[in-house]
Amino acid sequence: MANYGTTQRIPTTPTPPPTPETHEPKAPHEKHHSDFKVFCPFNIPLTAEAAAVRIIKNMANLGLYYTLFVWIVLFITLIPQRKVSLILLVIMTYVTTLYCLLLRACPNSVVLHKVIDKRFVFALLAIATAVQLVLTHAGIHLAVTLACTVPIVLVHAVLWIGCDAFEVENASGAGELTPLVGQNKSGAEDSYV
Repeated sequence: MANYGTTQRIPTTPTPPPTPETHEPKAPHEKHHSDFKVFCPFNIPLTAEAAAVRIIKNMANLGLYYTLFVWIVLFITLIPQRKVSLILLVIMTYVTTLYCLLLRACPNSVVLHKVIDKRFVFALLAIATAVQLVLTHAGIHLAVTLACTVPIVLVHAVLWIGCDAFEVENASGAGELTPLVGQNKSGAEDSYV
């Protein structure tokens, strides 16, 4: 190996053995590392009723992510063979996105929020997308995608504990759990969905 004119100096005194250092907090707000707790967000529910409640809660909180997961898998399965179906899927996604933007742009509209239920519109868009996929001979792709992704989504919904599983230290009562929905000052529930 070439050293390019440099020489290394060999130490004449032996290196002292390493001493174990213990960390002492310097300020009262610092905590010891022994207070650190590992949180696992997955847990098996004890009863079938607890599993059903967890599925409903996770579908409400993570429904957009579950839908996006199924959509991405369907999109990937349509890429190699069904170009027309893929274009129709993207168009229906665009229409759904425009409807969501319209809901957000007009929060005080009585027609959009009270007369027309958004669940009805989303169900109608999903049925229209499924019919389009079947008519373009991509029904088998839709069936295989749903058969593969729905069990994964359900298993995740059953096992996922979520963010409300830990205790809030600043809550009004000792050991009070995080609320699932917030309440405004008038006492009405605010939905975070």
